[in-house]
Amino acid sequence: MTPFASGADLKDALRRHDYIADDEFATVVHLATALERPLLLEGPAGVGKTELAKALAAVGGRKLVRLQCYEGLDDSRALYEWDYAKQLLHVQMLRDRIGELLAGHADLAAASKFLAQQDFGLYSETFLSVRPLLEAVLSEEPVVLLVDEVDRTEESMEALLLEVLAERQVTIPEVGTFTARSTPWVILTSNDTRELSPALKRRCLHYHVGYPTPEREREIVTARVPDVRPGTAHQIVDLSRTLRDLPLRKSPSISEVIDAARAATVMGHDAGDPDSLGGMRDVLLATLLKYTGDVDLAKARLGGAGAGTVVAEPIVSEPVPSSERVTVASRPANTTTAVFRGRGGGGRDAAGSGLRG
Repeated sequence: MTPFASGADLKDALRRHDYIADDEFATVVHLATALERPLLLEGPAGVGKTELAKALAAVGGRKLVRLQCYEGLDDSRALYEWDYAKQLLHVQMLRDRIGELLAGHADLAAASKFLAQQDFGLYSETFLSVRPLLEAVLSEEPVVLLVDEVDRTEESMEALLLEVLAERQVTIPEVGTFTARSTPWVILTSNDTRELSPALKRRCLHYHVGYPTPEREREIVTARVPDVRPGTAHQIVDLSRTLRDLPLRKSPSISEVIDAARAATVMGHDAGDPDSLGGMRDVLLATLLKYTGDVDLAKARLGGAGAGTVVAEPIVSEPVPSSERVTVASRPANTTTAVFRGRGGGGRDAAGSGLRG
């Protein structure tokens, strides 16, 4: 049962925890809690997908359980595994008692049959090492389950999630089925590095989280960096949006814009001086950009112009002999581009926001 009367009520609650969401995003999150359905958030890294789960746990008074996904993640790290060392110690403690019980059997076959009929309690809850998915199911208190960056795993891991998402339960063959004591609020995040399976998407509500509008991004910056001057926040946001228009390997995320605002505040940026940010712009690029090639491109394009201004550079191309001309037809199809065309950060512009994806 959701404690929020409406999306607007949830939006106000999130705002009190410095998470700024727009009306549409807040309404979708409210529906996910009210309908008790998992919510899949897709979009570029750093637009507030992960931060939503943290804020939702705070406003809902719930425990946050996080499964950080990565390539090679398996059930022993996501669901549970048996504590073999503890099981071995248990067997060693029973060794003398087992010897006494076997002494009355005439031959090995009889002793083996006797042992097979015994339950030594090795496969019970006592010897389970609980991992995030099972922890969310077994938790005595309500939880927010965050499955972060689910697109980094293989499809086999997605299949493992289906029982938890659909039935809110985990089946352990040796023990039985554990059903959640309370319905967890489930948030899954994806950075669009690969297409997720229809089976996973079918069990979730879906929302694409893109970069926020300039007004909302300035609101986020001022909420997260209370000491920043409004003029500084305005210029930092304009600079970041200019950088996002460039063909960068990685565009600045909201968390990096916040870092830039903090850096400008520490360096004493004078919002009233139009040249102040330009003087420290190269230093701020260290907070906004993470690849040397991106920094070089940004410096070349920005040139000596003020913050937020791109200097257009002519593109000079050398003539290519007709015999060596490469046409689209002569190149192999770019299947990766075909798969992801129309996805990523170019979708919804005024989506929710926060800190990190």
